[in-house]
Amino acid sequence: MNDPLASLDWGDIRVFLIAVRYQRVSGAAKELRLSHSTVSRRLSRLEQVLGAAVFERNRDGLILTTFGRSVLKRAEEISLGVSNLRSDIEGSGDTSGVVRFATMEGIASLYLASRLAGFQASYPHIQLELLTTAREVQISNREADILLSFHKPQGTDMVSKRAGAFGIGLYAAPDYLAANGTPTTPDQMADHSYIGYLDQFVELETVRWLEELVTRPRIIFRSNSMIVQRSAARGALGIVALPHFALSDTESMVRVMPDLAARRPLWISVHQDLRNIPRIKAVQTYLERLFETNQTYLNGI
Repeated sequence: MNDPLASLDWGDIRVFLIAVRYQRVSGAAKELRLSHSTVSRRLSRLEQVLGAAVFERNRDGLILTTFGRSVLKRAEEISLGVSNLRSDIEGSGDTSGVVRFATMEGIASLYLASRLAGFQASYPHIQLELLTTAREVQISNREADILLSFHKPQGTDMVSKRAGAFGIGLYAAPDYLAANGTPTTPDQMADHSYIGYLDQFVELETVRWLEELVTRPRIIFRSNSMIVQRSAARGALGIVALPHFALSDTESMVRVMPDLAARRPLWISVHQDLRNIPRIKAVQTYLERLFETNQTYLNGI
């Protein structure tokens, strides 16, 4: 009986994995340094050999089919096997390649991005990709290798570990407080103006920290960006709820009602099929140690 996989080109498996990561032929072509038509042809060839479509193709890009998800699992087993074989040959873990981790825009821009030089010095052959998004990243769809979130994600195919926590407080510019007074009791909070998130763009309930700190706040300005909210507060527009990591040591804003505080956990999640890959473990360990050593700063102490 003929083997349906006899004509399989194992290089097409790598093209498939890169296409899953970028969800677009153009992104995969750029990463692989191949032409758009070559990547399309190799994906089509893979589907022909396998006898079914692995992607649905639409204007939004490449979407894995149900069959494609099954192929992805086996393709990653092959990739992991090759990585382990390389480690056996070299006698140590191969800490090279691309690692994409995803998290919210605020913590990425105002905390993480400025603290990655130490990692790069230790692992010069690992290329980091930091994906920022306001929605739930799907590790199972390989949108990222690692997810840093403010809650424990659901799913049986992920390994999640709590890696610390951060504190949240209320802040206002000195000019705002000079013009409107500084609230010292919860009752006085109702007389003030607030800055918050756009409700229709909040997919993660964990960022609704203003409503947790202030009962029915009178919100006069909304944005889906923590950075924009911080800038608006700096401009004396109103009081804003911010994680402590969003303010630098030289920040001029004043903390309002310090007894009103909230906390959020930090969870690091990795797909179970990727957790033993050396470069993935290196990034995960670095993040865990970073949060551990920065707990005082993260909690505003």
